[in-house]
Amino acid sequence: MPVDVLTEIEIARPRAEVAAYAADPGNATAWYENIERVEWKSEPPLAVGSRIAFVARFLRRSLAYTYEVRERVAGERLVMRTADGPFPMETTYTWADSGTGTRMTLRNRGEPQGFSKLAGALMAPAMRRANRKDLARLKSILEH
Repeated sequence: MPVDVLTEIEIARPRAEVAAYAADPGNATAWYENIERVEWKSEPPLAVGSRIAFVARFLRRSLAYTYEVRERVAGERLVMRTADGPFPMETTYTWADSGTGTRMTLRNRGEPQGFSKLAGALMAPAMRRANRKDLARLKSILEH
């Protein structure tokens, strides 16, 4: 069962500030509740081709995976795909001006395999809940 989860939030901060913070892998453990560790596999700064390893907990399992940046338009769009790991996934962030702040979208899509395939029916709702919480945490960090 394919998974495609789109979540968005309004953040009362300038787009450049929201995008810079959210796109920095060094900030991931601060606003993603389930991400435990981040490690650069290529040299910073973030660019197309950059590889970043993550260790996360999801559905009571520890997951290790590496994202590769596929597209980056500073302040507008970031697309990353797993280069390895148990769940082939593409994650897209977009940022757009919205009134005096920013509308950020977070989209995760992929095709579960292995354990993830067995848990596929639970995957999208759990991912949607996690994404909402993560974006709310990001909003709280940036607005305070």
